[in-house]
Amino acid sequence: MSARFEVGQSVRIGDRTEPRHHRVPAYVKGREGIVVCLCHPQGLPEELAYRESGEPKQTIYRVRVSQPHLWSSYQGEAHDNLEIEIHESWLDPL
Repeated sequence: MSARFEVGQSVRIGDRTEPRHHRVPAYVKGREGIVVCLCHPQGLPEELAYRESGEPKQTIYRVRVSQPHLWSSYQGEAHDNLEIEIHESWLDPL
């Protein structure tokens, strides 16, 4: 299984509504980030939650997102980041 994205690559997290369970929090949908780590492939939680196969497994990426870009009222440091693990199907290249 080959990874679609590389460490250091800029990506956008999908901004879509799923009619059933998914693992992408609303506050990161549509946000841009940088891939910082490739994690082991896993089955899709949107399927596994409903006792489906979850296949084919997808690479999970740890994506770094700037906190000031997440929340307009953020009062922390400008360099603060959030890292979140996202399935490949939720990412688009920039």
